[in-house]
Amino acid sequence: MVKTLVVIPARYGSSRFPGKPLAKIAGKEMLLRVVEIAKKGTEACDAQIVVATEDGRILNFCKEHDILCLMTSDACKTGSDRVCEAVKMLNVKPELIINLQGDNPVCPPWFIKELIKAFEEDPMVDLVTPITQLSWEALDKLRESKKTTPFSGTTCVVDKDGYALWFSKNIIPAIRKEADLRTKQIKSPVYRHIGLYGYKSDSLFKFKQLDESDYEKLEGLEQLRFLENGMRIKTAIVDYGHFEGMSGVDSPEDILRAEALFAKYGEF
Repeated sequence: MVKTLVVIPARYGSSRFPGKPLAKIAGKEMLLRVVEIAKKGTEACDAQIVVATEDGRILNFCKEHDILCLMTSDACKTGSDRVCEAVKMLNVKPELIINLQGDNPVCPPWFIKELIKAFEEDPMVDLVTPITQLSWEALDKLRESKKTTPFSGTTCVVDKDGYALWFSKNIIPAIRKEADLRTKQIKSPVYRHIGLYGYKSDSLFKFKQLDESDYEKLEGLEQLRFLENGMRIKTAIVDYGHFEGMSGVDSPEDILRAEALFAKYGEF
């Protein structure tokens, strides 16, 4: 059994959506939803769950709900920075460190289980992360949502063994003769990346010692630093089942999208 630590970065001072972790979705705070997802996803594991924040309001919220929470530095630029600091504060050495973003309340718990399974099957990999193959309808909806929030939603291309080749905020790959392809296969060739990461412990700290990479800066995607430095990312292909997928909550508009999904499909 893999010794696992789930760290939930929850930054109150988001530039695009201040107070986002405590925003309510269908009457329940987003952060509380994410913690519940983490508990369900690791119920069969040797796991510890901790929230990492920079704001006393989130710390107090966690205390009220009996959630382990650490106050990390406001200087942390990214979620992985906050994860690293939390691991050092806890003084633990898990085999797998899962970064479950505090703004991802629509991540099914079974995605975490698939992430842990993928690491168990390939423990030498640097990073594991889930992707899902979009139906044509889901691809159409992603294209439509990008008209209003173009940097919400990331896509991924992989090699024949499931290792990531690239990630982008653009929709990749481009599809030639799409109309013809739609008549031949049920799903599109596009994989959407799920904002969930499982780091091999040593690889996370190696990653944080590397300079921010060129394409990482352009795309705003930390995982590109792994690829630009020759590190390996294994993807786990997951399925939402009856639930319809969406990316994490990046804007107030995404709150409405998440509420619509819960209203249509119910809770996890």
